[in-house]
Amino acid sequence: MNPLAFQELLTVRDLLRYTVSQFNAAKLNFGHGSDNAWDEAVYLLLHVLHLPLDTLDPFLDAKVLPDEREKFLKMVDRRLTERVPAAYLTGEAWLQGHRFAVDPRVIIPRSPISELLAEQLSPWVAEPDDVDYVLDLCTGSGCLAILAALAFPGAQVDAVDISEHALEVADQNIEHFGLDGRVTAHRSDLFDQLPDCSYNVIICNPPYVNSHAMEALPAEYRHEPTLALAGGDDGMDIVRRLLRDAPRFMAPEGILVLEIGNEYENFLAAFPELEPVWLSTESAEDQILLLTREQLDAMRPAVS
Repeated sequence: MNPLAFQELLTVRDLLRYTVSQFNAAKLNFGHGSDNAWDEAVYLLLHVLHLPLDTLDPFLDAKVLPDEREKFLKMVDRRLTERVPAAYLTGEAWLQGHRFAVDPRVIIPRSPISELLAEQLSPWVAEPDDVDYVLDLCTGSGCLAILAALAFPGAQVDAVDISEHALEVADQNIEHFGLDGRVTAHRSDLFDQLPDCSYNVIICNPPYVNSHAMEALPAEYRHEPTLALAGGDDGMDIVRRLLRDAPRFMAPEGILVLEIGNEYENFLAAFPELEPVWLSTESAEDQILLLTREQLDAMRPAVS
């Protein structure tokens, strides 16, 4: 578009119409906080204008200032030409109504485990106030660890990742939520560098994308750390280690809540002897499973 033509984009409505048209024409891939061009355009523009993200209508016909328009259109251009996910452009992601700082050191928060934490893992955790220790493996930005701390107010939460760069972001979010005393970031390769502890709840959103799917990832997802996505040939490399070692770190009545994304068939093939409880959310079916320590103890020889 000719830069002079941008001067015709005078209002919020004008900018949104233009952006939605451009996003649709470019066939962008969504899934990092929104699933369509309109919602993403609205989010980016309201962010740039420092307006409440849930209040659009009163401002639709408001005129934008030239510097506001320029800043927004530069962001739109990066979204179009570089396929940078919106969350990396704004430096933030929203999950269950909470804002988390993000950048390319971490994957963008979107785990449906967050929906289960908002319900305190009911009914699988009967007394949330009795949860003393929670472990969030592969924590990334720390979002699930923080949501776990909010769900279980009496718990100490350990947020674990192998990436020191990811933990820098997690520490930033932990500090922002004022949870320094209850959520602790640890650098560890799964359990390998963790001190012994009996966790009531272990949650994990590990790298689980199988190698074939990794090759077919849209450009937007290629901006995210490969380390946080790639799960080996069948997506189960990290999951095998996790299921093998988890019982040693679980309380007798402890539970493991594990996300496997679109790898349902690969999980069944890798662990045919397991009968997990499959947990449904508004946004996911057959993507999250729950296992008890008793189940994992029974199958340890098979995954050792």
